[in-house]
Parts: sequence; structure tokens; C-alpha cells
Amino acid sequence: MQIARRFLFAVLSGEYDKAYQMLAPEVKAGVSPARFRVAAEPIYLQGQQRGARIDLYRLGLRIGENDQVRWFYAFTFKSDSLVKAPQQLDVSFRDSAATGVLEFRMVPAVAESSSASPR
Repeated sequence: MQIARRFLFAVLSGEYDKAYQMLAPEVKAGVSPARFRVAAEPIYLQGQQRGARIDLYRLGLRIGENDQVRWFYAFTFKSDSLVKAPQQLDVSFRDSAATGVLEFRMVPAVAESSSASPR
């Protein structure tokens, strides 16, 4: 979890080179630093709006392609603590012992459903 947290803090601080170094070797082999920066920029911008303080929201296992299991850590912005559907920041790893980030993403907050009754 500490690696995931440090990775997100680096992205939220705009320290893209530091965050890039935390990627798994196979990810760095396929993603240039410039491309990484473009992918990380939306998370950085959200941090500028919501503040860079984050909390662990949940952790678990996700089954992906070819039934590959990946560990993930999901964080939320502390400023979203009272929000029903907070903005979620996910960081995934190959397994519980992995030290390189395989994937990161910002999971859009789920829009609250309308309370209007169907016709």
C-alpha cells in the first residue's frame, strides 16, 4: 500500500519523473515518460482542485484478462469524505509482493440517480 500511496503523492505533486520510476519494468518498456505524463495529468489536475490529501478507500483483487488476478488499492480525496460517490484513484500491482505499478486510473464518481419515478 505504501508504494501505491507514494506513487499517487508523486503524481498529485506533479513529480512525474519520480512517479514514472515507480512503474513496473514492463510498463516502462511500453510507455514513454511523455505518454505517462499525459496519462497522469488528469489525476494531477484533480488534486489541484480537490487537494492532494488522500485516504485508502479499499483494497482487493481484480480478475482481468485471461483470469489474471491483480492487486489494487483504491484511494479517495480527503475532501470527498462526505460525498456519497467519491472520486476514486486506483493503483494496480501484479501481486502482493510487487513493487512496480502496473496500472493507475481515475475512476469517475458515479452520478447520483434521479429520484423521479418512472412513467
